[in-house]
Amino acid sequence: MEETSAFATVALPIALALIMGTLGLTLSVSDFARIVTQPRGVLIGLANLLAISPLLAFGVAELYGLAPAFAVGLVLLGASPGGTMANLMTHLARGDVALSVSMTALSSLAAVVTVPLYLSLSISHFGAPYADDVNMLGVVARVFLVTIVPLAIGMSIRARNPARTAELEPRVKRVAMVVFVGVVVGAVLSERATIEENFASLALATLTLNVLAMTVSFTVARAARLDDRQATAIAMELGIHNSTLAITVGAAIAEVLSIPAAVYSAFMFLTAGTFARIMFRRNAGATPLPAPATTG
Repeated sequence: MEETSAFATVALPIALALIMGTLGLTLSVSDFARIVTQPRGVLIGLANLLAISPLLAFGVAELYGLAPAFAVGLVLLGASPGGTMANLMTHLARGDVALSVSMTALSSLAAVVTVPLYLSLSISHFGAPYADDVNMLGVVARVFLVTIVPLAIGMSIRARNPARTAELEPRVKRVAMVVFVGVVVGAVLSERATIEENFASLALATLTLNVLAMTVSFTVARAARLDDRQATAIAMELGIHNSTLAITVGAAIAEVLSIPAAVYSAFMFLTAGTFARIMFRRNAGATPLPAPATTG
């Protein structure tokens, strides 16, 4: 296994923990309970996020014949949960924000299992040279410590002082966005030469995955007779992943594994923004949804 830098071993985990703590500040128990009270939309959304997305990543990696390390990194990105910005983009598109928040919350919990699982499968499938070096129990522990623990801390803070948390939420979100941009820039700079050499294939693969994931998930949701707002939320969750998690987990093994997630981040807001504009007009005919307190 390649020697990892201080950026991968120290800065990335701290940055991810901060972002997940920020997500926790926007969540309440009701966001997790929605799988019981409104199971259909949540289950269809999670099926898209936890099964279709990583399988599409496998397919795209095969389609473009990516090098094993890039293929594993792409699957790692596809297996990552929805990102916090998916909630905001869903709101801007007049989508079902409550569904979006619930999927982000539940998929973040599921990541403790799904991320190590798909990481292991992709390493085996693509013959990447990390099989003997990766301790899956260590990956599980890392994902738990930098996602679930700060998520729980953020939720606890919100539960104890919801009014103060609501006041601080806009400022905290801005900090989280700055941290996210810093993570992406850091990941790109740490592997700049490799990205420059392979940018064309990586750009095509990541853009293809992004557009395919949003298109397929929206189509599946509509075929399952969910309305446009619910389908919008599900598509946004598959379009805007928690790429910081993929970068952090990948870089802890070999920094080259973080490259696909970093490149993906350069495109996901452009495509999601275009989709949000289209769906804003399409969803505008229905009664507007109230602006939620739990956007992320």
